[in-house]
Amino acid sequence: MTGEKPRKKKTTSPRWSEEVTKTSNALDLEEGVFTLADPRQIARSLKKSADDSQRRKADPFRSAMSMLTFYMNRAGTQLSAEQLARLEKAKDELRVLYGRPRKGLDR
Repeated sequence: MTGEKPRKKKTTSPRWSEEVTKTSNALDLEEGVFTLADPRQIARSLKKSADDSQRRKADPFRSAMSMLTFYMNRAGTQLSAEQLARLEKAKDELRVLYGRPRKGLDR
């Protein structure tokens, strides 16, 4: 043995993150919400999903922001700079919709 760890085989099954996004116990997301062109529409859709959910464990703001952050982290380098910027703006829109202070400002 050379001391190398055996590599995991690639599978054809969906990625675990895709499964979480589709079957999250917290939010029922609008189809294609993260690909919408307008950051405000993304934020409004996430807010509606979070406010309507009876299954979430955290407050609606935290649930919506967590799902958006989860998507951004899992998509990683697959996101274009334009789409990443759009999603970052959606975070700011969520903060506005929930009356939360913007990142980096006085609290």
